Amino acid sequence: MDALNRIKFLEDRLHRLSEIGMALSTEKNTDRLFEMILEEAKAITRADGQTLYSMNKDGNLKFEIMRNDTMNINMGGTSGIEIPYYPVKLWIDKQTPNKQNVSAYVALAQKTVNIHDAYEEEGFDFEGTKNFDEKSGYRSKSFLTVPLKNHENEIIGVMQLINARNDHDEVISFNDEMQEQLESLASQGAVALTNKRLVEELKTLFEAFIKLIATAIDKKSEYTGGHCNRVPVITMMLADAVAEMTEGKYKNFSMDEDERYELYIAGWLHDCGKVATPPHVVDKSTKLETIFDRIELVKTRMELLKRDAEIAFLKRQLNGQASDNFDDEFKGTIRQIDENMSFLENCNVGGEFMKQNLQERVKSIGEQQVHLYGTDQNFLSKEEIANLNIPKGTLLPEEREIINDHIVITIEMLEQLPYPKHLKNVPEFAGGHHEKMDGTGYPKGLKANQMSTQAKIMAIADIYEALTAADRPYKDGKKLSSAMRIMGFMKNDYHIDVDLFEIFVKSGVYKKYAEDYVAKTQIDNVDEEVILEP
Repeated sequence: MDALNRIKFLEDRLHRLSEIGMALSTEKNTDRLFEMILEEAKAITRADGQTLYSMNKDGNLKFEIMRNDTMNINMGGTSGIEIPYYPVKLWIDKQTPNKQNVSAYVALAQKTVNIHDAYEEEGFDFEGTKNFDEKSGYRSKSFLTVPLKNHENEIIGVMQLINARNDHDEVISFNDEMQEQLESLASQGAVALTNKRLVEELKTLFEAFIKLIATAIDKKSEYTGGHCNRVPVITMMLADAVAEMTEGKYKNFSMDEDERYELYIAGWLHDCGKVATPPHVVDKSTKLETIFDRIELVKTRMELLKRDAEIAFLKRQLNGQASDNFDDEFKGTIRQIDENMSFLENCNVGGEFMKQNLQERVKSIGEQQVHLYGTDQNFLSKEEIANLNIPKGTLLPEEREIINDHIVITIEMLEQLPYPKHLKNVPEFAGGHHEKMDGTGYPKGLKANQMSTQAKIMAIADIYEALTAADRPYKDGKKLSSAMRIMGFMKNDYHIDVDLFEIFVKSGVYKKYAEDYVAKTQIDNVDEEVILEP
């Protein structure tokens, strides 16, 4: 090769190494990355056989890819054919390094070994290679074994090439130029592999931290345990169903791997703001509950009223104003006290709607003047009357505001995180699940055209989970027919997206989820035609 041709050859080789370096740095699939390294190694040396090992968790060399053109062998990697060989041990025992195996030696010594002819090599044990050759008729001759080292100079794998060939397909030794280029390639490949593993480790840590937050929120309340775990399940099921649509409003909706992951993370983080919500508000299972259910205090007062009634009766007896048996006045007083207590206990349980006349009765009982604890006072405090007269559920307006604030806190928390590009929409997806299509939702009062499809999907997932969950403080989990009927009304009121809800129903996502996450006693028949009616 003359000087000009050699310069051209070296320029081409340098350009090729640069290209493969960029390709390796962008490849996300580990198997494909391994194959790219071997393919380029073959392009440089025209080696007949190529093997790539990775360091496993036990500190041994695991076979990742084995190829041999002459023997028509292609195992591991993306071939789908499992390599049937045990990993190469680096240590025979705790004190004895495995220096007889060339790949093990390279990993231990962290340096390249270039063997011109295995049959003449005395430093390593090639008995297994020779036995293979004898049975197969193959002739293993030249070997080039190169370590793959990461940025901390640690071995992460080994690349071994067999039988370099010239332009006439004749087996030759690996020359110094080949070795230099292979070592450069190994360095690039190791960097790419290390970077990928670091990204995967960071991704694993990130997911674990997110799930830790979600678990902490769920564990914070015995009544909402599992909500943060279940909403992502429904979200992804519905998102996948929407992506399969070939007609209708969402026929062009699709998500690549990064976009699916972005929505998945948003699902896990959608209620992270609840970490700042006081437990006594989240767990308020009755109207009078704070740290404990104050209905017990009301019962105590009722017992004191009974005691006072009995004392008054006994005084009448002593004064000859009553018969030996309890008189009608006493019986009537006790009966009225018991009726009032039973009524207040029923009012203390949150419901869907409390009629005005019942609220008036609570107020009437509460404002009765009684003599308790040495003073004249109203039977119920203003705060107790306000709680018992909550028309729907168990929360006062100010407590409902505290609950609603969790989404504001969620958005504030999520917007402070330095997201990579593929996760930049997490705050919008997670923060929009309480918005409504007509703009009456919170916290921003967004309308349908201001919301992403993903946020609308999560809104449906959040509502469905809340309706079917059996662990809410103020209600039992609803049957599917009831939950879907309520969502049908919400669809008609334009609180949730009409087209997405139709997909939710027709695709059967609600049923598939229920099979695994809803109690069997809640699963009943749903009249899909009725709930989809406008």
